[in-house]
Amino acid sequence: MFTILRLEGHLVWNTPLLAVILCTAALYAWTVKYFTNKKILGKQPLFFFLGLGILYITIGSPLSAISHLSFSLHMIQMSILFFIIPPILLLGIPALLIQQIREIPVMKGISKLFFPPMMTLIVFAILFFVYHLPIVLKVLSQNPFIHHGYIILLFILSYRMWWPIAALDPKRQLLKGQKKRYAFLSGIILMPACFLFILNALTGGMNNPFLTEISANLCMPSQSSLFAFLPSPFNTRFDQLMAGILMVGIHKLGLILTSRLGNKMKEGG
Repeated sequence: MFTILRLEGHLVWNTPLLAVILCTAALYAWTVKYFTNKKILGKQPLFFFLGLGILYITIGSPLSAISHLSFSLHMIQMSILFFIIPPILLLGIPALLIQQIREIPVMKGISKLFFPPMMTLIVFAILFFVYHLPIVLKVLSQNPFIHHGYIILLFILSYRMWWPIAALDPKRQLLKGQKKRYAFLSGIILMPACFLFILNALTGGMNNPFLTEISANLCMPSQSSLFAFLPSPFNTRFDQLMAGILMVGIHKLGLILTSRLGNKMKEGG
């Protein structure tokens, strides 16, 4: 498995991304120290730094390349990227800092460009569903620039999607009952993307275009040539079935963690 990725040249750490994340961490630390009374090693800052660390491991480490080897690994990566990292980062932003940022004139203008959270959730769900259509996956696997842009767009939308239930925003925070309804609706609206994998598994499955691209770059006749290097569940109906189930499970986990951690943040002031 790792030999293939070394030959492909993707088993590397993303240094430019690491630089961006370190600059983001430094900027966050400065703003927290300057605008709030929070300690840099306090609970909330540690959550933010943890989110940045998970983000780098998810898309900037060799694990990002390994995730292309199966649909289930790919869905774990996507689910962590969109359902775990955004709420952790949002929980790491102090309410006072949110208020200070909101008062900046430029931010007032930028905030008007965003969709309302429910509309963002619907747009995200549609784009996430379209992303996993076989023909779209094939096109994206052959166009890295478009692929990266698509992922960045989904990542930005995921923050707005999680804002009502994760951000400790005193002005725009939902009541407990409203949060439960929003969380329930988010699960329902995101369900079609999960069912797409399950349906593909039940109707014969589909080829993994990213694995096909790896085999093509290695001058192999087809991705079947890679099966000798991979465990048996990879690229099977079971793999796609697991991908759908994992998406539901990790999204549910993200909702539970966000609710419990958010309550602890409020109790701790």
